[in-house]
Amino acid sequence: MTTQTLRATTPSVQQDDLVGTWNLLSCFMEDVESKERKDVWGEKPNGRLTLTAAGDWIVVQTAQGRKVPQSDVDRSAAFRSMLAYSGKYRAEGEKIVIKVDIAWDESWTGTEQVRFFRIDGDRLHIEVAPQRFPNLGDNVMRAVLIWQRVEQS
Repeated sequence: MTTQTLRATTPSVQQDDLVGTWNLLSCFMEDVESKERKDVWGEKPNGRLTLTAAGDWIVVQTAQGRKVPQSDVDRSAAFRSMLAYSGKYRAEGEKIVIKVDIAWDESWTGTEQVRFFRIDGDRLHIEVAPQRFPNLGDNVMRAVLIWQRVEQS
């Protein structure tokens, strides 16, 4: 699915439609040039996304099969196998813009993260616009995440 596909198929969605708690079902990175896909968090990633009616966005994602860190090397590996950030979000058509106030990676704090989305039943499809990822061979990649609604707030 491409950003163009998301935009073409997104029905009229209000910010209230996003409100709730969502569990991560899948997350993959796709190389924009080769179209090669990689499950960055494994086949069964861990993740929780909570979106409130007040506009709060809180997300935590971790890779499948992480082990309890026993050393600094282990803690470094654990850091590289997770993502967590929060902030205020707003929906603008098929776009979600998150003004990050706290992040696992300080370079995200104070930034606006833009995501494209669509809702299909109890599934929320989120796509990150293509960008260069130094930790993935410095290739231009796009991330695609699929979330399933747990509860509606």
